[in-house]
Parts: sequence; structure tokens; C-alpha cells
Amino acid sequence: MRGYTGAEIITIDGYWKDGEGIIIAVRHAAGLTLRLRQLLFAWHEASWYGSEVEERVDERLKITEMIMTPLHAMDYLASPESVRLLQTEWTTRAMQLHELAKLLRQSLLKGWYAPDWSGWTADKRAWKLEIPASELDVWKEWKRIVPLIEEQGDLEALRRWLSEIVEELIATDEKVAAVWRAAVSASGEGAIVMKATDEDDWLVSIGLKQDNMPFRTALQLLEPNDEYGWRLRPALQDRAEGGRWVTLEPAASRSIQEEFEDFSSQDAPLRFELHPDAPEEWIPFFEERMRKEEFKWASALPEWIESAPASSEEIGEGSNSEQTAGTLIKTELSDSEAWDFLERASVKLLAAGSSVLLPSWWEAVRSRKLRLKAKVKSSVGSSEQSMFGLQQIVDFDWKLAVGNVDMSEAEFMRLADENRRLMQIGGEWVHLDPDDVERLRKWLKKNGGKSSLTMRDVMEMHLRGTTELGPERQDEDDTLTAEVELNEHLTAWISKLNESSELPLVEKPAAFQGELRHYQLQGVSWLAFLRKFGLGGCLADDMGLGKTIQFTAYLQHVLETGVKGPSLLICPTSVIGNWEKELERFAPTLRVLVHYGPRRARGEEFTAAAAEVDLVITSYALAPLDEEELSSIQWDVFCLDEAQNIKNYYTKQSAAIRGLPSNHRIALTGTPMENRLTELWSLYDFTNPGYLGSLGEFRKAVVLPIERERDEALITELQRWVKPFMLRRVKKDPAIQLSLPEKNETRTYLSLTVEQGTLYENIVSDLLQNLESADGLQRRGLILSALTRLKQVCNHPSLLLKEDILTTRSAWDPERSNKVLRVLEMVEEIAAEGERCLIFTQYVEMGMTLKRLLEERIGLPTPFLYGGVPKAARDKMIEEFQDEKLPGCAFVLSLKAGGTGLNLTAANHVIHFDRWWNPAVENQATDRAFRIGQTRNVQVHKYVTLGTLEERIDDMITRKQMLNDQVVGQSENWITEMSTDELRELFTLRKQRLKG
Repeated sequence: MRGYTGAEIITIDGYWKDGEGIIIAVRHAAGLTLRLRQLLFAWHEASWYGSEVEERVDERLKITEMIMTPLHAMDYLASPESVRLLQTEWTTRAMQLHELAKLLRQSLLKGWYAPDWSGWTADKRAWKLEIPASELDVWKEWKRIVPLIEEQGDLEALRRWLSEIVEELIATDEKVAAVWRAAVSASGEGAIVMKATDEDDWLVSIGLKQDNMPFRTALQLLEPNDEYGWRLRPALQDRAEGGRWVTLEPAASRSIQEEFEDFSSQDAPLRFELHPDAPEEWIPFFEERMRKEEFKWASALPEWIESAPASSEEIGEGSNSEQTAGTLIKTELSDSEAWDFLERASVKLLAAGSSVLLPSWWEAVRSRKLRLKAKVKSSVGSSEQSMFGLQQIVDFDWKLAVGNVDMSEAEFMRLADENRRLMQIGGEWVHLDPDDVERLRKWLKKNGGKSSLTMRDVMEMHLRGTTELGPERQDEDDTLTAEVELNEHLTAWISKLNESSELPLVEKPAAFQGELRHYQLQGVSWLAFLRKFGLGGCLADDMGLGKTIQFTAYLQHVLETGVKGPSLLICPTSVIGNWEKELERFAPTLRVLVHYGPRRARGEEFTAAAAEVDLVITSYALAPLDEEELSSIQWDVFCLDEAQNIKNYYTKQSAAIRGLPSNHRIALTGTPMENRLTELWSLYDFTNPGYLGSLGEFRKAVVLPIERERDEALITELQRWVKPFMLRRVKKDPAIQLSLPEKNETRTYLSLTVEQGTLYENIVSDLLQNLESADGLQRRGLILSALTRLKQVCNHPSLLLKEDILTTRSAWDPERSNKVLRVLEMVEEIAAEGERCLIFTQYVEMGMTLKRLLEERIGLPTPFLYGGVPKAARDKMIEEFQDEKLPGCAFVLSLKAGGTGLNLTAANHVIHFDRWWNPAVENQATDRAFRIGQTRNVQVHKYVTLGTLEERIDDMITRKQMLNDQVVGQSENWITEMSTDELRELFTLRKQRLKG
């Protein structure tokens, strides 16, 4: 086919392939290879228009194969329809499949199918067509098709097609599955599979014959008592009343010999007798039913037949020894036989259609696993034996637990030596698995019943539920999981960690100038509580709740308790000035040294200067440069502000910071995770090294299951694990009682100009063409590069084309971008109302242009803060913008330089000119205005360009429950993992959105 003009016709073949099912095969057509599946299945909704059809290309034979599920194959072949511009020609056998598919579809819709007992086994089900005799036209069609299919040798395969269609319906269609479950529930799937051991019972079980028996029967396992051991007995229940089961006892004390002699005769007395108080209407049915039940039980459990104590000659020449040997099932069981009946034999009986009554405790007991438990000694955590740090060794004793039953190590070893599977301990039945027993016994003997546990191990075992105790040698496979039993001191201690509201509050420091809100004093008390036990913490309050204030008050609290020695604060360069202002305001007596700039002290001069102050403030950028100076001092409190800056564990900056010596480590951040779970690990590795294990262990046990599979149980477990050392409150929490004004978010939708649309389409076209030959890192690089370019063209063509404003003044004409036109209009409206706004963009060139255009448009100074602005200049920008007596309306900021740490409450509008696609980062930027001190409602405007990837990604993020709401967020990197078809759908411009 050339283009889609229909000049060539493609040929479609169809056949059955063992192990795969129905295959649609099409010979290659030039220009169609990539879109063939979409064109063929353009109208097939059941397969989601071909997206659920597996595609395989044979380059040697130049054939593309479409592999469909049995159900999709029937549905498609019954009424195949491709796009109208595609001309197709079907082979003879493909047309036969088409006709057969129509017949199968009609039969299934009419319910003309039934079990095929000839192919029905315990492992699989088989089905066959049952077309009513009255449907003559259908019969004629079927008889016409079958010989044609048989000629191809595909008749048996196509019979399997029907069975697989029915099985797929049961597995995927809830209505069909419900009907099947109802049939199974009514008769028991075992009865359907096995057809019991006689035809009458089977017909009754599937509802084709009425059951006139007045009672139900079952084989009951009775547990031992003071007089008897384990026993098997028949039990009866009134069918009408459905009341309790009545257990039958042996008719008389007779030997096995006598039972074998008598059972060959239909006139022999029964092994069990009917109770004298049984209803009279049971008597006529009792004997026949009991003989039949005995035979059914013995047939289902031939290995459970009791052997005759004498030879066949001693029993009598006239007896039927073969029948006798197959009809007497054991009734008195040993411990091991009782276990075997519970675990295996009862399942066989149920599969044969017989009812079984087991002890009520069995289901609970069989699911219980033998658990290793470390019982912390009562003295740990008491005033006599307090703890300091996560590496503190904890004293404990090993215990073994099964269900609610605890055993000492000595009791366990004694029971293990008895080699029993079922036993009663403390009035409760327990089951010991031999493999578990052997592994535990081996481990306990090797470790002498002891293994060192640190406070870190104890906390993990308690908060996660269990922890692994690895083998001593790597070549051994005896890793065990263990749980911990805390004493009352540790239980109360961890409870306080998890619930900061339960902590005793410290006094507000006398030197603190100002008021501390109740939740802020709780934060100070929480940090002081952690310090007492040598533990670090992450204060992760929402932006604007006053983390700076809480750390300031905490530091003053520490100083007032008599601690000597300097503390260290590392923060982004952009907020050093903010820290200076806040400390001057709330802690004017605090001696502060700002270690920053080209004239900063070095060597011994720095050491001497630091010894004379209470707090040294420096930046992240200087940490690796001045590592020698910073590491020469034992810092008392070491605090990281905007601690997400150390999220990358492998950077020199992160390594230098982690190596600085300190007594107490604190992290301040409003976004403990921006993108990946490893960032959370990095944060905790700073505050409490080793608490979350090594990075490799954490990645394997936590990161991969959560980020790949979204394991909800593991997410919950991780939340419990990290909560004790992270204090997070949000603005809208009723307990905070901030009474903040409202924050209203709206999206401002804009269309592309024709110029932008042309540039956009060219970028997408180039990307999709280049992806055909790219793989791995090259593919990811192409996608990220295109993503950046598409976002640039949505802002303004000149940003993409790198047109210089100095050489071409008209290059940045606002008319070339609807985004630029709208932001100018919106800021003009804000200025007219006497209000102020923040405008965030990712691109320095865009920020400079917006600054120039706004100053020209509204005639007011418009500062632009980005990474290259010196500290003094940025401090002046912030101070002047916050002073509402000075003229001003808009403040343009780059998202990286201005998105954290700043207090810009003079603004009550926030405009996200271009999007970061990370809600946590965007919210953090918004919170420059929406924070304590804001008295007006904050309006957040997020610009979205219609018809572009901006709109699609915004829709996806809006619909999707971000994992960051639970534990982790995402970045743009997820886009690189999409398939080419998904990227085509994501990036391709919808032309109806273009500006006319």
C-alpha cells in the first residue's frame, strides 16, 4: 500500500497456533508496519482498539503476527472492521475462522454450551457446544463449517478455542463468573469435577435430581480427650432444620476381624448405630445411606483403608476380600494420622463431594506460623537504665510464639525433640511445621540463644512488625524473621515519639522574643525529647508553619540548659539573609556568625571565631569547599534548612555534610521527598545514620516494591517506620488552628499561536522519527530534550529559537505568545487592584523578558530573582517587595532560586507561568505567599497551553492519586519510561486548540 490511497491490498491470514491460540498474520506493507495494528483494530473496542493485542514481526518472512486472547479473537473475527482507507483481502482459512467465530459468538450469547465431561479433569475444565435440535439453520451452518475446518486439521484445536473462550469469560466477566460461582456453591466444585462416586449423588449435587434424604451426612474428626485419642466418626444433621450435627458412635465393641467378616454381607450389622432419639423418618434411609457413605469415603481415601488382621482363608473362602479391603476406613487415628487427615485427606473428601467436619480451631491453627520473639528486659528504658542513641545494645530474652501461645527456649527445644505436629499448650492447640522447627532449632543452637540487638533493631522490629536475622555465613540459608515484645518503658517512649501531643512541653525560652503557638512549642519539645535520647529528627511542617521559629526556640532552650559550644546551620544561599532577619527578630541575644563570601574566615581564624558564637550559618555550596574548617569543630546542634538539598547521596556536597561531627542532627524541610524514595533514605541517613539500613538494602526491600508495584501494605509499613523521627503538620490541620485565609487554585488555559503550533509539530515529528532507532540512554535523552523544547515553545518562540533581544528588539514580541499576552494583562489587572503577585518560571531568559515587558507595561519596578543574583541584591529585592509603602506589583522568580525559604506575604497572587510537573515543588513555591503572616486570600494561577503536552500532563496529574500524598512524589523522569505510542499520544498537538 502506498500511503493510504488503497493502491495496494494487504492479505490477512488466520490460523490456530498451539500454546498461543488464534493468530492473525499480515504480510508487510510499505509504510504500514508501525500503524498496522491501529488500522486493523481501529473500531475494535473490546481490545481497546488493538492496544491489548500482542504484535510480533518476523523480519525474515516479512510477516506481522497479531496474537489475541481467545475471547478477543472470537469477538474480532465475528465482525472484523478496519479503517475504511485500508483495503484487505482474507485467505480461505481466515474466512473459515470468520464464519466459525460468528457461530461461536451466537452460541455463547444464546447459552448453547455445556461441560464436556470427556475432557474434564481435576486440573482443567472442558466445554462443548450444545445447539438445540430446534435450531435447524444453526445446525446446517455448523455441519457446513466442520468439514472445512477438519480438512485443515484444526478441528481439535478449535474445540479448545471454545473451552478457552468460556474459561476467559469466567476469569474476566463478573456476570459470567457470578453464575459459575453460584453453580459451584450450590453443588460443590469437587462434585462437578469428580462426579462423586455414584451417578445419583452427582445428579443430586448439580440439581438434576431431587434429594429425598431427611438428613445430611459428614465425616467428623474428633479431637482427643481424657478417654480417647483422635477419632473419625460419621455425623448427621436434620436437612429441614439445619441444626447441630449429631455424632454417631460404634454399634458395639467389635474387633476389626469381625467388621471385615461382616461387611461383605449386605445383612451384616452396621459399624455405627443411629441414636435412639433420632427422628423416626430417618430410620428407613439410615442403613442404605451409611453403607454408601462408607464406600465413598474409602474410595476417596484408599490409603486410609484398615487392613484385615487375618488372611483371606481365615476370613472365609466365600468372602469378597477385594471389596472388603476397599470399604473399611480407619476410625481411630494417631497424632500423625490426625494431622494428615486435617491437611490432606479432608481435602480429597471435599473434592469427591463428601462433607467433612473439622475442629473449629483448625483454620486458625493452620495459618499460624512459628515466630521468633525478642522480649526486651524490663529494665531497658527505665530511669535506672536510660538509652542514648540508636546503636545502644539492648538486653532481651528469646521466646517462641505460635498464635497466642508463648514458649521459652527450653520449652520449645523439648517440644521439638518430641517431633509432634499437633499439640496442646496451655489449653490451646498449636501446629509446628517440621521445617520451621528445624530451622529455629538450628539457629538457636548456633547463636546460643542470643544475638546482639541495637535500639535501632528494636525500633524497626516494632514499627515494621518484623526484621530479618541473617545467617552467619553467606552460603547458609537459615535467615529468620523475628518480632519484638517491648516492655512498658519502651512502649510509652515510642508512643510519645509517634504522638507529639503526648510529650511534656518544655518552657518557652526566656530569651525568645515573641509568642510560640501551641503546635510550635510542641515542635520545640519534640526536638528536646529526641535530644535527650541522642536521636536526630526531621521537622517537616508544611511551608509557612514556622520551622525557622521552632529551631530558633529549640536552640535557645538548649543554651539555657547550660550547654556550651557552637551549633551549625547550613541553608541555601538565597535564604541566609532571611535567617539573619528572623534571628535578629526572635533571638537578638543569640551570637551568630555568618560564614559566607570571599572574606570569610579560614583555618584557625575560623575555629577561633566559631568558639565565640552560639550559631554559625553557612551555605550548601560552601560545605564541600570549607569541609576542613567545618569538620574541625564538634558541633552541638547541626541543622540543615531546606534539607532536600542533600537528597542525592552521592554528591560531594552531601558526603561533606554527612561527615561533619555533631551531637544532635536536625533536618528542616517542607518536602521530605520530591521525587524518589531514596531521597527519604538520604534525609534519614543524615539525621539518624543507619536507621533505614544501607542504601542498597533500602532500595531492594522498600524502593523497588513501592515505586514499581505501588505495594500499599509496604507503604503503610514504611509510614510507621519513618513516623517517630519525622514531625509533619499541615496548615489545614484543625489542631494547628492557624485560621489562614483561603488558597484558591485555578488553571488559566491558553492556545498556541499558529507560529508556536508549527514549531511544536516539527519538534514532535522529529522526536518520533528519531525514537525509531534509539534505545536506552539515548532514547531517554531524546525525550527529555524534546520535553524541554516543547515547554519552551509553549512559553514563547524566541525562547526556543534563542533569539537575542539586543540584536532583534521585535524578537520577543508579546503577540507571538498568548501566554505572554495573558500574563501582561493579568498583572495589569492585579496592579489596578493595588495587589501584588509572584511569577515563577524555570527559564532565566523568560524571567528577564517578563521583567522588561512588565516594567514597560505597568511602569513599576519588577525585580527578577534567579541563581546568579548576589546575596546583597536578593536581600534588597525581598525587603523592598515586602514593603508595601514602596511602589511595586510583580516579583519574577526562577523556581529553583525563589521556590524555597522566602517569606513574600506581600503578594496574594501566585502565577506559575510554566509548570514543573511536580506538585510538591510547585506547592512549595506557592507557599512563599501562603504562609503565616498572610492576611488575604491567595489566588494561584497555573498556566496550561491547550492541545499540548501541558494539558495532557496536567490532566494526568489531576486524575492520578500521587504516591507523594502517601510517601513519595514523581518528577518528569516518568515520561521517559513511556512507550513510543504513549509518547505520540502525549506530545501530539491537537490542532483544534490552535489560535485561528
